[in-house]
Amino acid sequence: MDLSMSDDLPMVYVVDDDPSVRTALKRLFTSVRLAVETFNSAQEFLEHERADVPSCLVLDVRLPGLSGLDLQTELAKTDAELSVVFITGHGDIPMSVRAIKAGAVDFLPKPFKNQDLLDAVGKAVDQHKRLKKDRAERRKIQKRVESLTDREREVLVLVVAGMMNKQIATRIGVTVATVKAHRGRAMQKMQVDSLAELVRMAEQAGVSTTNG
Repeated sequence: MDLSMSDDLPMVYVVDDDPSVRTALKRLFTSVRLAVETFNSAQEFLEHERADVPSCLVLDVRLPGLSGLDLQTELAKTDAELSVVFITGHGDIPMSVRAIKAGAVDFLPKPFKNQDLLDAVGKAVDQHKRLKKDRAERRKIQKRVESLTDREREVLVLVVAGMMNKQIATRIGVTVATVKAHRGRAMQKMQVDSLAELVRMAEQAGVSTTNG
């Protein structure tokens, strides 16, 4: 796990109703320079404001009230990027399959080796870091798309769909020179120098590239 990208320590949230487990895990994670916050229930965790740093959730399956699997489902609606590592003394194969299919990084039965948990947490934090970076990049690109005029966006979509300037001019009823002008301004606003970059950004922004 690379901690060099941020001055803030990665955060591990531990949700387990056993105080001794919470204490032991907090000691383990702080020993490897991870910030830790612990909770005894899923509801307590949901009511807590989370830090804007690469994070992961170490989550027991059986909890009072909302179960760990139910909490995972809730998080998918509001904070889908937060990576989850399950720990449990009551797990089975169907339960672990459900958790992994829903995006959990790992599903560790108690008792587990500390290193196995640290490896899973490191993977989960790195995954959250990548997802946060991707989200920030998508937002930045979306702002650039929103800065385009309707005509510039129309030309952008057709360019990315593979149409030539002459074809675009015929399609939208303007001159080739006008298409080139719109295309140039669109590329300038999108801050790209090549068609390849433009296509990549259009895909990240969810811009339709159909030309039908």
